[in-house]
Amino acid sequence: MPAFPLPTSPLPAPNAPTLSDRLALRERPEGLPLLRQQWSELLFLHWAVPAELLQPHLPPRLKIDLHEGMAWLAVVPFQMSKVRTRLTPEVPGTNAFLELNVRTYVHLDGVPGVWFFSLDATSALAVWVARTFFRLPYLRADMRMERPSADLRQFTATRTHGGAPAASFRATWKIGAPLPPAEPGSLAFFLTERYALYTSNKARTKLYRGRVAHTPWPLSTAQVLHLESNLIEGHGLPTPAGKPVVHAGGPVSVELWPMQQV
Repeated sequence: MPAFPLPTSPLPAPNAPTLSDRLALRERPEGLPLLRQQWSELLFLHWAVPAELLQPHLPPRLKIDLHEGMAWLAVVPFQMSKVRTRLTPEVPGTNAFLELNVRTYVHLDGVPGVWFFSLDATSALAVWVARTFFRLPYLRADMRMERPSADLRQFTATRTHGGAPAASFRATWKIGAPLPPAEPGSLAFFLTERYALYTSNKARTKLYRGRVAHTPWPLSTAQVLHLESNLIEGHGLPTPAGKPVVHAGGPVSVELWPMQQV
C-alpha cells in the first residue's frame, strides 16, 4: 500500500483548541469516575500525516487536531492493570491485560481528545464491556509482552476477533533516559497529554465524549529496534512515511468517567 504523501500546506483549523483549552482539561472532572485502572509499559509511535487523508475517516462533526499544521497517527501498545469500577474491587483474571490501539487526535467545539480507529485487547470481558458501554471499537487479540532486560521490551499481537480485518504487530524497543515533564505547547505535550476521548454510534450520527484524569505522563526516550505492523493499513489507510516520533511512557493511575452525548 502506498505511503502517505507529505502535506503541501497546513489546513485551516476552525475552532481549534487553544493552549488554555488543553490545559483546562487537566482539571479533574466533577462527579465520580466509572472506572479506575493503571497504564504502564507504553510505547508511543507517532507519525505526521496529511490531515486531509484522515478527516474522511471521522464522523462529520469531529475535526482533526493539528500541531503546527500536521495531523498525527499513532500506534500504542501497553499494559493495563488494576482495573476496577468505583463500586467493585479488582477481580483476578480480568483486572490486567495487554492492549494495542490505533488512534489520531481530534477536537469538537474547542475540546481536544482522542479518536480510536481500533483497540485490541487480550481480555474478552474488557472487549465486551468497552464495546457495550463505551461504544469503543475494541477487538479481541492474542498478545504477549516480554522483558528480556530492565530496559528492553518485546511486544507481539495477532488479532483474533471474528469478522474484523486481520492484523498483527511486532515491536522491540529499548527504554532510554527519563524526560522532563512535557512542556505545554510542545509536540510531546500535544501527543501524550490527552484527557478526553470520542466515539460515535454505528451510523456516526451521534457523538459521545468521555473524560479521563491522571497525572502528567512520565515519559522516557526510546529506541525502536524492530517494528512490523499492518494495523494502520487494516483501516484502509496508507503506510505512514518516515520514522515515527517515539516515547516510552508510564505508569500512570487513570480514572475514566461515563461517556456523554455531545
